[in-house]
Amino acid sequence: MEKYPIAELKLIYRLLHRQLSKYTELLDARFFDDLQRHLHKQAQRDGVDIADHGAWDAWLGNEVISCGARMQKRKVIG
Repeated sequence: MEKYPIAELKLIYRLLHRQLSKYTELLDARFFDDLQRHLHKQAQRDGVDIADHGAWDAWLGNEVISCGARMQKRKVIG
């Protein structure tokens, strides 16, 4: 993962993450897990608290949404 630009990795992660409810097999994909782990480590090196969904979203380049709004839109996958 280190050889790819972080902006590209963030883009790929955002696109894959948006498809989780449609393609639940992504949840078990080793690539997706490795990508998320790599991005988490980079975000933490950049000083991002990855437990803070707003901070994580902002770092990824997503629109920052409050936890309350996020929970209202949450769907059960499976």
